[in-house]
Amino acid sequence: MDIFLLILTNNVLPLSLIIGLGIILHRIFTLDIKTLSKLNFYLFSPAIMFELLYGTAISAQLFGQVLLFFVVFMVAQYGLLEAVVRLRKYNGGMRAAMRNSVLFYNSANYGIPINQLAFAGNPYTLSVQIIIMMMQSLIPNTYGIYSVNAHKANWREIRKVILSMPVIYVIPLALLLRGFHVPLPEFMSISVGYLSHAFIGTALFTLGVQLGSMKGTISRKLALDVGLASVLRLIAGPLLAWGIVLLFDVERIVAAALIVSSAVPTSLSSVLLAVEFDNEKDFASQTVLVSTTLSIITVTAVIYLLRV
Repeated sequence: MDIFLLILTNNVLPLSLIIGLGIILHRIFTLDIKTLSKLNFYLFSPAIMFELLYGTAISAQLFGQVLLFFVVFMVAQYGLLEAVVRLRKYNGGMRAAMRNSVLFYNSANYGIPINQLAFAGNPYTLSVQIIIMMMQSLIPNTYGIYSVNAHKANWREIRKVILSMPVIYVIPLALLLRGFHVPLPEFMSISVGYLSHAFIGTALFTLGVQLGSMKGTISRKLALDVGLASVLRLIAGPLLAWGIVLLFDVERIVAAALIVSSAVPTSLSSVLLAVEFDNEKDFASQTVLVSTTLSIITVTAVIYLLRV
């Protein structure tokens, strides 16, 4: 019960409040969601990624271990998804939306606080979560963009969009500066900090604006698909992660951190991609909302079963 209340009060309720403000303000003022989406993609998301990677010491051994897990985990998730996609016979846009809603999970504004809560602020397990967050930031800005555009644009146009995404340049830059111990000028460090702190609030607010633009609640037409995506993300995700850490015989504390990282709900990136490229926006928004709500129970159960 204590873990349940902590997750509810420290994670879900703060997220819900900001989402609710987005819904209310959009209903009053009809806000421009495209502008909010671009602010997230081109400004706030790259800033938080740079700040975390530049400011965190991560050993090469841990980096390689987590990266190997992540690749195997994503391949396993993708294989499971393909079976569902083919059984449901989704079209191009819905196929991409379903993949994005399961493959991209909330490793930043949900994953990092949960990691800190579950492992009592352990810097070692935080490093694990930051590596996962780095990959979860990189993939939506590359594969995610490709998937939502592949059915309606040619490769040259898609490549142009991907190469315009700042995150794909920010990640290697932050790692190089950190690796060579290059100090950041104080004025630049302060500016990055300001932008970084704006990411979580703006991303959640954007989700609220998108939800506020929808008519009514979860539609019957989308209910089954939203439910499938939530089950694949919240239940199949940690089960696959558990199998992979057993396969590789990962150190217990790292294994626990990896399983917890895989149990979090659908990422806001799936909504931002859906909004930015006009692809199944209602489905993406509803999946984030439902999976975040259900995660109160599922994430609590995962943490409890791991006995961390």
